[in-house]
Amino acid sequence: MAKTKQGTSRRGQPGAKNTGAGSLVRSRSAKAQDKARQTPHAQQERKHRVLAKGHPAMVDSIAGAITVKNFDLYYVIASDAQIPVSDGHGFGLYFHDCRFIGGYQMAMAGLTPVVLASTAQRGYAALFELTNPDLHSKQGRLIPKDELGIRWERILDAEQTCVREVVTIQNLGHEAHDFPLTLQFGAGFEDIFNVRGLVLQNLGRAERPAWRNGRLHFAYRGADRLRRTATIAFSPLPDATEKTTAEFRIDVPAGATRTIAVTIELKEQSEGAGAKQLKSPEATLDGLAGNLRTNSEEWLEQHTKLDSDSVLLNSIMDRSLRDVAMLRSELGNRGYFAAGVPWFVALFGRDSLIVALEMLAFQPEIAAQTLRLLASYQGTRTDRWREEQPGKILHELRVGELARAGDVPHARFYGTVDATPLFLLLLGHYAAWTGDLGLFRELQGPVEKALGWIDKAGDDRGEGYLKYRSGSSEGLVNQGWKDSGDAIVRADRSLAKPPIALVEVQGYVFAAKLAIADLYERNGNADRARQLRQEAERLRIRFNRDFWCEDQGIFALALEAGRRQVSVVSSNPGHALWCGIADRDKGRRSAARLMQDDMFNGWGVRTLAASERRYNPVGYHLGTVWPHDNALVAAGLREYGEHDAALRIFTTIAEAAMHFRHHRLPEAMAGFPRADFQVPVHYPVACHPQAWAAGAVPFLLTVCLGLEPDAFANKLRIMRPRMPDFVNRIELRGLRVGKGSVDLEFRRTDDGADVDILQTSGQLAVEVGG
Repeated sequence: MAKTKQGTSRRGQPGAKNTGAGSLVRSRSAKAQDKARQTPHAQQERKHRVLAKGHPAMVDSIAGAITVKNFDLYYVIASDAQIPVSDGHGFGLYFHDCRFIGGYQMAMAGLTPVVLASTAQRGYAALFELTNPDLHSKQGRLIPKDELGIRWERILDAEQTCVREVVTIQNLGHEAHDFPLTLQFGAGFEDIFNVRGLVLQNLGRAERPAWRNGRLHFAYRGADRLRRTATIAFSPLPDATEKTTAEFRIDVPAGATRTIAVTIELKEQSEGAGAKQLKSPEATLDGLAGNLRTNSEEWLEQHTKLDSDSVLLNSIMDRSLRDVAMLRSELGNRGYFAAGVPWFVALFGRDSLIVALEMLAFQPEIAAQTLRLLASYQGTRTDRWREEQPGKILHELRVGELARAGDVPHARFYGTVDATPLFLLLLGHYAAWTGDLGLFRELQGPVEKALGWIDKAGDDRGEGYLKYRSGSSEGLVNQGWKDSGDAIVRADRSLAKPPIALVEVQGYVFAAKLAIADLYERNGNADRARQLRQEAERLRIRFNRDFWCEDQGIFALALEAGRRQVSVVSSNPGHALWCGIADRDKGRRSAARLMQDDMFNGWGVRTLAASERRYNPVGYHLGTVWPHDNALVAAGLREYGEHDAALRIFTTIAEAAMHFRHHRLPEAMAGFPRADFQVPVHYPVACHPQAWAAGAVPFLLTVCLGLEPDAFANKLRIMRPRMPDFVNRIELRGLRVGKGSVDLEFRRTDDGADVDILQTSGQLAVEVGG
């Protein structure tokens, strides 16, 4: 496949560069102008870093961002309530992999308001409380600071693809005040890959912004033949307009209020489609807020309910479940969990599968939808550019301009080695919780194709391991969950050479084959079940021989070309322990190594040991601490009898959540030792919320409470339950197993936990083991 040139799609369609009108759409800072002067080589390197090396984003930190999302519409706002009208940041209003609004700033007499408080607790709405700095009216009279209260409410209306906002200005002083308030906008219509730093120009053409009937209109004609528009309406109408700025002359008596309502409507239509008239903004958001609150609460009501005597645990769980609800998205009529805001609001095979697995004890239905959705996109042909192969499960599906125009392969991209075994593994776990053999029967064709890909294309040399080697110049260099370009490193700091067989992926394959074997046996195909179990056993024997590093006391990160060990100490073997592939003695030794000081930093297990030469506490996968990684590691520790170590991870992950806004766990934290700063250090461009981070604590609860479902036998086993020290009582209500449910109460004891079975339904049997 010939290399794609910037400005020309893979299909050969020309992509026009932005012209003079585009410069009016978005102010360009000196920093952006410097970027524009980069050489084609430098621009290609940026593209390679994002696409092939898995770099999340090449922008300024978003650690303090306020994020809200409602299905495919999401808003990322700076902590001061503004969206800078400049380049080099990730803030903005997004829809369908496009940042429609990339600048939105409020000023009072030319000065930025002072933020006092902000919240996005509900997930679909943000609230900012602002006040004024010292201002001067047009007559030169001083308006002392803090005399004006500004309440800025923002709520997402996904049904209408718009944001509805109300700005309420209250005069808290004893005399009347007048001043100009301006709202300045910028709309660049950048594809998400552009925002992340892939390229520096859009492929399409921006129209000149226009004011019509008191409304500001932005439009962009994409190289994908879609016309994207942002229309901004105001009530009352602005007193003056200039370029992309609306000015309101505020005159507010002492003790009185003035209100400005703003609606930002986004549209994405094929060329020539008619536009609908935008309704006037409303000065109250109560009706919309009430409907969204009702919908959110109804969805949360479907979950297993948790209550405990720990305010911290209750708060983290509430935040986790609300974040999972916030990350719901749909393709067609099937739901899934988007991976994370802002970079990964899309269907990701690995991420969507893992969070669905994490949430099985609390909300199993979306697992079935995710499995059906991914089965519908299963690979059917060989396409090196998209890394598609028959039977392979999708990695990423994008719907933005660059993907639709064919400039990047992500309209359907298959560059992942682990989504296929995780697809099978989730199906097995889903069946254990629900007793639903019907889904297996429905998906038996995709199951066989997935197994075929694992055994043939994934192991093209017949060495017995599932491996990867990127076949595309724009594919990911690394294709496990640690997919940054420098993630798979040797002890001497150099990069491992493909083909690469990751340690955790072999565990996934082992557990997947055993899980699918059970389903085949229940479906009456004992021969196929026996074959899969034999394959799993042969894999287990090979794995313990080839991956074990005796001098390190832990399994290797991977086998590289020539079946050479990549013998660094990493968190990846913890996933393999979760899958049960390790021999008992090697599993116990690996567990102990994972909890040594160079791996466990006081908040969790690092991705790479601090003793390794390539360790970097803010390297994406070279020493950071990821909540979901730690949840799976804790499950691995439990699998090999290390219950105290698993509880230690549970406790420190929960303690880390205390230090983040709304107790929301981010995608990742820096790997600095806890003793250095006493608080977790933000990873600068981490997603928040992020799906598998939101699922981490629900999964830790499932694991540490020892919940082992056997829905086909109408049974729940509770094996060796343990509770962290910061909680004494946990109550679960409506925990579903098969067609039954149970209410349980756990009370911490010196050596574990006592379990009371409060109520059961559907003839569910509950067994408690020590």
